[in-house]
Amino acid sequence: MESFFITGTDTGVGKTVLSLVLMQYLYHCGANPLYIKPAQTGCRDPYDRDSDAKFIYDHVKELRGKDCASAVICCFGEPKAPYFAARSEKKEIDPSELIREICKRSEGHSHIIIEGAGGLFAPITKTMLMIDLIQEIKAVPVIAGRAALGTINHVLMTVEALRQRHLEPRGIVLIDSQNPPTDAVMIRENQEAIEMFSHLPVAGVIPSIADFAKPLDFLFPICERLLA
Repeated sequence: MESFFITGTDTGVGKTVLSLVLMQYLYHCGANPLYIKPAQTGCRDPYDRDSDAKFIYDHVKELRGKDCASAVICCFGEPKAPYFAARSEKKEIDPSELIREICKRSEGHSHIIIEGAGGLFAPITKTMLMIDLIQEIKAVPVIAGRAALGTINHVLMTVEALRQRHLEPRGIVLIDSQNPPTDAVMIRENQEAIEMFSHLPVAGVIPSIADFAKPLDFLFPICERLLA
C-alpha cells in the first residue's frame, strides 16, 4: 500500500482537483485506491455541495453511488483551519483517533490519496499541525501549487519545510485556475526555477477545467510522472 498526502502551498490552490485526477488515474490502472479527507471544513456535512469528498465521489465513476461520508473523518461548518473550525462548534479533534481512523480506513486498498486542509502549517489541534499528521502517518507528500506569480517562493518554502522534517516530496504539480490563463512563459519560468532550486520534478500543469464531467485522461501523464 502506498499513501500520498496532497498538500498545498496555500488554501484553494487545487488540492482537490489533483486528488481527483490521481483517483481517476489509479482506477484506470486497475488499482483499488481510497480517498480520505481527514478534516473537512467549510461545509455542513460530507454531502454538502462544498464538500471536497462529494466533489471526488461525483466525478470518479467508480465511486458514484457510494457513500462519500466514509472519506471524511472530521467535518466542520466554518471555512477555517480545522482547529478553529472545531473550536467554533465547541469541539476538539482527537489526534490519536484521527490517525487510527486513517489507518483503519486504509486497510485493503492499494493506494491512499489523503487530501490535507490548507497548507503544511494549518493547525489541526493545539499541538498538531498538518505537517505533523503527514509525519505521523508516514505518507509521501505531493505538493500542489499555483501556476501563477508568487508560486516559486511558496513552493520552495513548502519543500524546505518538509525537508526540515526529513519528509521528501514525490513531486510538484502546478494548477492554473486563472481566467484568462496564466502567461505560458511565466509558467515555464516558474517550473524552471522550482526544479532548479528544489531538485524536484514539476510533473506538469493542470489547466482550468470548465467541465469535470468530461474525461480527464489527458492529465494522466502527470500522474504517471508522479507515481513512476
